[in-house]
Amino acid sequence: MTPNASVCAFKGVFVDADGQEFLKINVVAIPEKGKANQDLIKFLSKMFKMPKSEISLVSGETDRCKKLQLPYSEKLVAELLSLREKE
Repeated sequence: MTPNASVCAFKGVFVDADGQEFLKINVVAIPEKGKANQDLIKFLSKMFKMPKSEISLVSGETDRCKKLQLPYSEKLVAELLSLREKE
């Protein structure tokens, strides 16, 4: 996640040296008092058409790389796979 951007947007998929894949997302909010994390959850809620209450931050509260928990559904898996294929 990149805070303090001009617009909230999905920017692609990042693959680290271990082969783990991460979504790259820009958010408008500044990284202060959890505002950027809230903005990220709000953006993902709209992107995947699910309530914000179903998305929770698992780790990385103050890091750019975060782990979030989303409810499993075949539709969500298909959407995530389609994001990877767009790269």
